[in-house]
Amino acid sequence: MVQEKLSDEDKFRLVKDVGFEGVEVTTRAPKRSAEEMQALARASEKAGVPIHGVSNGSQGDLEAAINEAAIYGATTVLHVVRADPNGPFMENYRRSQELIRAAIPHAEKKKIKILIENVWATFLIEPLTMARYIDELASPWVKAYFDVGNVMRWGWPQHWIEVLGKRIEKIHIKEYSLKVAMKEGMAKGFALPIGQGDIDWKRVREELKAIGFQSWATAEVRGGDRRRLADISAQMDRVLYT
Repeated sequence: MVQEKLSDEDKFRLVKDVGFEGVEVTTRAPKRSAEEMQALARASEKAGVPIHGVSNGSQGDLEAAINEAAIYGATTVLHVVRADPNGPFMENYRRSQELIRAAIPHAEKKKIKILIENVWATFLIEPLTMARYIDELASPWVKAYFDVGNVMRWGWPQHWIEVLGKRIEKIHIKEYSLKVAMKEGMAKGFALPIGQGDIDWKRVREELKAIGFQSWATAEVRGGDRRRLADISAQMDRVLYT
């Protein structure tokens, strides 16, 4: 998201200057070398901006992502579970659980939680199913990464927070407008600034308070230069603390 030509350390300093307390990084293809990961970890430490999590998307190598997160001193790895339209639903359900279950011992060893995110993957698209999916894995090292904006396609974030409750470990922040989506296309619904769409942020705050949520909230929106990042930081402050 930091779209300025700066060193890694200066990028960390920039996000700190505009009000962010930490960052999340994505795994890459090809993977970062051990030296690149260690250099990124040093830059984070020097700037005083922790890398709190690693986003692994739907890549299968969870152990590698867990190892990367451990190098940074992060606490979580984000994992996306996708539907397979060419196979049976329950086969996909169980197979995806087995992939996560196989990584749990390594996650526990490294003290890194695996967080399942709700995305537009036509799978786990309502809260009771996601809660069941997580509960069946029966591990304190598997929780939810709740995306406030993504659920607007099929429901309301305040309802998801109520159902998922303490399963929610971290949250992604973005806006969504159903009105814009209906007129201009589903993806266009994300285009509005945070706080100017159809999400009821007051209800979101109330439900987060009700479950005692005290963890990372990370913006997952279009990035930009210093001014753009400062705007995002201010928007987050308004919807989370107003």
